[in-house]
Amino acid sequence: MEMTTPAPDTLDLSNANHMGDLARGGTTWAVHLETRQDGPVATGRVHFIAGEVRRSSAWIFREWTVADVKTRFAEFSPLELWRLLESLS
Repeated sequence: MEMTTPAPDTLDLSNANHMGDLARGGTTWAVHLETRQDGPVATGRVHFIAGEVRRSSAWIFREWTVADVKTRFAEFSPLELWRLLESLS
């Protein structure tokens, strides 16, 4: 089965979980983890949303199950999430 990747500007929160918020300098970013199971592999990407502004990573997680993707995401510290967000500017 061939994996399909949505366009980078597609934001689909129907398969995303709100994982928390990052706040700095008066701006609060909602952090969402979008996951999908594609055959034997689960993938995930992170969306940062502040009002009308959003930034999304590529599909940076690749694990066996969606639960594994969530576990891997939980290993990220807030500082690492800030660095990821800043890299998406």
